[in-house]
Amino acid sequence: MPNLTAVTGFILMGLSNIPELQTLCGISFLLIYVVILMSNLLIITLVTLDQKLQSPMYFFLKNLSLVDVFLVSVPIPNFFISSLTHNNSISTLGCACQLFFMASFGAEELFLLTAMSYDRYVSVCIPLHYDIIMSSINCVLLMGVPWVIALFFAAIYTILIFSMPFCGSNIIPEIFCDVPSLLRISCSDSFVAIYTSLGIALCLGVFCIFCVVISYFYIFSTVLKIPTAKGQTKAFVTCVPHLIVFTIFIATVCFVYLKPPSNTTSITDRLFSLLYPVLSPALNPVIYTLRNAEVTSALKKLRENTSIQRILCSHLFYFLKFPTYLFIDQSSSGNLSPAADGN
Repeated sequence: MPNLTAVTGFILMGLSNIPELQTLCGISFLLIYVVILMSNLLIITLVTLDQKLQSPMYFFLKNLSLVDVFLVSVPIPNFFISSLTHNNSISTLGCACQLFFMASFGAEELFLLTAMSYDRYVSVCIPLHYDIIMSSINCVLLMGVPWVIALFFAAIYTILIFSMPFCGSNIIPEIFCDVPSLLRISCSDSFVAIYTSLGIALCLGVFCIFCVVISYFYIFSTVLKIPTAKGQTKAFVTCVPHLIVFTIFIATVCFVYLKPPSNTTSITDRLFSLLYPVLSPALNPVIYTLRNAEVTSALKKLRENTSIQRILCSHLFYFLKFPTYLFIDQSSSGNLSPAADGN
């Protein structure tokens, strides 16, 4: 029997082994992270401060931006700090935190986009009952219940995966810890519980996609019956951005997680794995504000209010000073070397 060394920490493969390129990648993703952070925080600020944006649609949009901030803050700070310090090691606890938060925030984004499609369905197809159906209590339930489900399944995944022994290589061929990579380096013989939970999650994902498709089938059927072109255009303008965001999110998730498994990954594969946590948070503010007159008007009023600008700048200063070492265990950032099989 081969002697197997137990894995107590992991090494995440970056985009390059050359220190200069690692620094360049770190600075690039730091700038990308700041832009995504500021754009989504701007949406949250506008919806919170402007009284004209106090509707269920913007309530969901604000929470979507909040989830996007959480989602992009899981892998990216760890990645650019590792690139700038040239240390790709991550502790077992840090890897477990990455897995848990990526699963919970990703699931919550899917559930939230599904709830937003229902909001658009009620707005277009049942406008007379909109205020009753989309009441404050129902909106909170549509937000809160998915959070409970997402956190529950994320906890199940994390517990099941990290209850398995890891042995042999401790190199994760990705930029962040994910389920397929951890399963490849596990030395467990049984994955029944994990595959069962993943199957349940897949069924929930398919159910959400089915709900969105059905909602937009009725939405488009109703919009096409509107007699005036102006009315059709207004309905499409409020619905199409959400459909674009949902399509981008599902496409990136499928591209990352449904590709054929491989024991080795190229730099391109590792770069594309960041589409899922980066592309949607980056594009959501642009898609929702590009043709939205109400958000544009709120932004113009915010720019003219100097007192609010001073408050936001002071809070932003302290926010940027807050350390971003959430997913890095500095105490275990010593010389972790890949564990090798001994014969």
